[in-house]
Amino acid sequence: MNDRPAAMRDTRERIDEALQRARLAGPQVRVVPLTGDASTRQYFRVMRPDNPPVVLAVYDEPFTFDALPFVNVYRLLTGIPLPVPTIAGHADDLGILILEDLGDVTLQAHMGVTQPIEHDALYTQAVELVDRLQHRGKQLESNEFLPFGIAFDRDKLLWELNFFVKHFIGAYRGIDVSSAVRNALDQEWASITDELAGEPRVLCHRDYHSRNLMLHNGRLYVIDFQDARMGPDTYDLASLLRDSYVDLSEDRVDTLIHGFLKLRGEKAAAPAAAVEFRRRFDLMSIQRNLKALGTFGHQTTSRSNPVYIQYIPRTLSYVRANLERYPRFGRLREILGGMIEQLR
Repeated sequence: MNDRPAAMRDTRERIDEALQRARLAGPQVRVVPLTGDASTRQYFRVMRPDNPPVVLAVYDEPFTFDALPFVNVYRLLTGIPLPVPTIAGHADDLGILILEDLGDVTLQAHMGVTQPIEHDALYTQAVELVDRLQHRGKQLESNEFLPFGIAFDRDKLLWELNFFVKHFIGAYRGIDVSSAVRNALDQEWASITDELAGEPRVLCHRDYHSRNLMLHNGRLYVIDFQDARMGPDTYDLASLLRDSYVDLSEDRVDTLIHGFLKLRGEKAAAPAAAVEFRRRFDLMSIQRNLKALGTFGHQTTSRSNPVYIQYIPRTLSYVRANLERYPRFGRLREILGGMIEQLR
């Protein structure tokens, strides 16, 4: 008797049909599940004798290829150009994309097994890609591409901070937030989101960190880009340099920010401008890291996925350091520290 869950049988049946259509099936072909991201997509590597492997992205429902956000953003990024995995095929009715296989080495994984000199070169490359995304993105702005029609506006930024309250403070830490604390947080959130939403907007990847940068043939490739949108020029840099998944020294962060500003020109790298950019970077980092904590809480409590718990202490340390650095956040640190001992 076949006791596999129906959903698993359906997924494998869809995969087998897609491989048959693409002429990738065969007696020696192996399909290996891969660790996915925080989405509902599933990923599989198709191993073929004497041929390069490919990756299948399996969606939970059929799609129309030209209407898929991943495809729309893929076309934008290849026009920049940014290094991304090639789309090798698709089966719309089966909900499957066939992608170039970039291997298993993320920037996060590479950091754990190599020397600092290699880290420096790759992070310099990653920062250069952010600059290219922003610069060329501005030149290619068009209603044709979805990211130019959505943004990290005040409502989105505020939603993310409230997501942190609900899923990290409430669900994960088990704290019942009083109305008085809720009102105090609302005032702090308003200050943060008003400032961030008022900054000039550039094209952002939206989740630009070491797990979404793949090292392939000595070059970084960008993945998980389907949620790209407009946002502050500090957004992707904060995601990269205040990354929950890796430790970067303060000296390295300073050097990489300075390198980013030099790419933007002498005026941007001038001392006064650099100080102001760093202030904005730290503000963006607070918002970004609090959102990440909300995601970790949600994954743990709502999706029974505890893998992200290990990244919570590092993320909290980033938040605490930035709250301590600026007097304007004294009240916010007091409020959060009353509920989260690591922020006291």
